Amino acid sequence: MSLWYNLDIMKDIPTRLKGILWSREVEKLNPQKDKSYIINQVLSFGSLKEVKWLFKKYPKKEIGKIFLSHPRKVYTPQSFNFVKNHLLKITRKLSASKYVKSLY
Repeated sequence: MSLWYNLDIMKDIPTRLKGILWSREVEKLNPQKDKSYIINQVLSFGSLKEVKWLFKKYPKKEIGKIFLSHPRKVYTPQSFNFVKNHLLKITRKLSASKYVKSLY
């Protein structure tokens, strides 16, 4: 599968995402190399506007693949369930401990 889909459009990541992608310099993010970080951060912390942006920039299948193959502990229990069940419609059981951050 070729991953050229919307990378030309993504060269400029909107400045409004700086608050979501806070642990990296947005200007230096590579949409291909950093897609696991970008996808998980936006799914976990993004508003509806940012999530819509994400789905315009990456195919839903690619977002789901990254979510499943590169879990990150950045989700609250509520955001994990929303992303899994409603945004990505994943029906198989997933280990929440790989996705949900602990408070301690």
